[in-house]
Amino acid sequence: MLAHIASFIVNAISHLGYLGVAGLMAIESACIPLPSEIIMPFSGYLAATGRFSLWAVAAAGAAGSVVGSWAAYALGAWGGRPLIERYGRYLLVSRHDLDRADRWFERRGDATVLLGRVLPVVRTFIGFPAGMARMDPWRFSVYTFVGSYVWCLGLAWIGKALGERWDTLGGWFHRIDAVVVGAVAVAAAFYVVHHLRSWRAAPEARTDED
Repeated sequence: MLAHIASFIVNAISHLGYLGVAGLMAIESACIPLPSEIIMPFSGYLAATGRFSLWAVAAAGAAGSVVGSWAAYALGAWGGRPLIERYGRYLLVSRHDLDRADRWFERRGDATVLLGRVLPVVRTFIGFPAGMARMDPWRFSVYTFVGSYVWCLGLAWIGKALGERWDTLGGWFHRIDAVVVGAVAVAAAFYVVHHLRSWRAAPEARTDED
């Protein structure tokens, strides 16, 4: 499966150039896990051959990330909160949790988005909670671009340094992704246990949505 995805990415960039880089990164940032760990290193390799500029390819990737993140942001802003308010009880998510997330993004949204854009896995989905919290869209766009530029430039630089061996990065980044997914799973398990204990200790909390 990964080989087919890699082939699609290579063909898209080879035929569409910078537009292909931007389009693929837009897909990755729209909550569709198309691996930037393949997109940007291959683009960096093409920079090594003289076809691309390293700085321009990073800018194209960052611009595509912003466009894709707008879709995720809009989905969270227009439909995310009502959906969670209606069905969140089945995920142990209350209005109190949503309000707390809103306050978090109000105080620390800039840093959250900036850091989220340079974390594997998290970067793909960070736009959705930012939209749910109604983070200022201009600030969201600026910090998405800055964080994405750092991520794209780093991956492209590594691909350029490795040259034709750019595809050897895949195995390393899959290990990193696995670690991040494991950390998210542990955090989710802690969240569930904590909420279950709270609900059992205070049954009235179950009605906080009424």
